[in-house]
Amino acid sequence: MAGGWSRDGAVQDQIDASVEDAVKLARSRMPDGEGRSHCEECETAIPDARRKAIPGVRLCVTCQSAREKQQAPLAGFNRRGSKDSQLK
Repeated sequence: MAGGWSRDGAVQDQIDASVEDAVKLARSRMPDGEGRSHCEECETAIPDARRKAIPGVRLCVTCQSAREKQQAPLAGFNRRGSKDSQLK
């Protein structure tokens, strides 16, 4: 069900696009390649359990947490279909 001047299925297309964007972002943040035994930033040893749980890990828990706090959070709603996004 679409509303206004949009075609049928337009709302679902917006939802699918938002989910696809979030999946792409999450995949881009995943480590890949050969993991390290010591953190890239602080040279602290990375525990074996962390290296087994996250293949390709390059940062210790402390440095990873700090990096994630610096990254911008995802928007809470779909800006593509929002009328507010056209006004700002």
